[in-house]
Amino acid sequence: MARRDTWAAYGFLSPWIIGFLVFLAGPMVASLVLSFTDYDALTGTEFVGADNYRTLLGDPRVRTSLGNTLLYTALHVPVTMVVSLALALLLHRAGRRSAGFFRTVFYLPTVTPKVAVGVLFLLLFNGQSGLVNRTLGLVGLDGPDWTVDPSWIKPGLVLMGAWSLGSTVIIYLAALQDVPRDLHEAAQMDGASAWRRFRAVTVPAISGALFFTLIINTISSLQTFDEVYTAFYGSANQQTYGSDAALFYVVYLFQQAFQFLHIGYASALAWLLFLIIMVVTLVQVRLSRRFVHYGGG
Repeated sequence: MARRDTWAAYGFLSPWIIGFLVFLAGPMVASLVLSFTDYDALTGTEFVGADNYRTLLGDPRVRTSLGNTLLYTALHVPVTMVVSLALALLLHRAGRRSAGFFRTVFYLPTVTPKVAVGVLFLLLFNGQSGLVNRTLGLVGLDGPDWTVDPSWIKPGLVLMGAWSLGSTVIIYLAALQDVPRDLHEAAQMDGASAWRRFRAVTVPAISGALFFTLIINTISSLQTFDEVYTAFYGSANQQTYGSDAALFYVVYLFQQAFQFLHIGYASALAWLLFLIIMVVTLVQVRLSRRFVHYGGG
């Protein structure tokens, strides 16, 4: 009976196991092998050892793209979390009907294709005719050249990232609804102000959700590609908007793999990104022990 149940369990798990081996583990192993070769899909494969890794360490465009990506992540993640938490607090205070409506409104943009978001970025943030600068002009402010000025490209992309923060809002709203009301009532009876209750009661109670979204948004930001490539490196835009300030790491990886056909070098770039994400995540997990509180702890 136990053996039959075990095989039945493996049968139910087999679609996931096969998908994991074919679409995740297999390609990862293949890319690791290719990272030690000179493979360009046209001239065959030549084993070069660690040459690709030595090359990327001295590649100035790797440093540029990695610096752009890290700066974007450092800006995007806090902005997304703070704005999402503010919106979730407003929804939490609203009535059930209005909260349900706005919950849907905030979440719908997350299903928008990122390619469409990249096109929308050019329409909204165009320095001459974009809606954002037109709106700023109504109050007497001259908007910057968001898509051309290197110092404004990443802030513009961060603002555009607010388009898809709906999933983070929903996670925070669910966490806020699970905060015990008696904790707030007890703190209020003790004379705690609204800010004190938020800092000492609400934030510790939702710290698990905050930590989860910190990791997820960090990983997503480090892998930003679709909207940036569409806006700045599409065939119609590369000559106009192709600034190194918009050269993100995954964009450069994509160029090496599919534009220059340097598959081996691109594989080495991919594994460097994997190691960076792993280290950043491990640091976040280690630091979370001081700040994350769970209900049973």
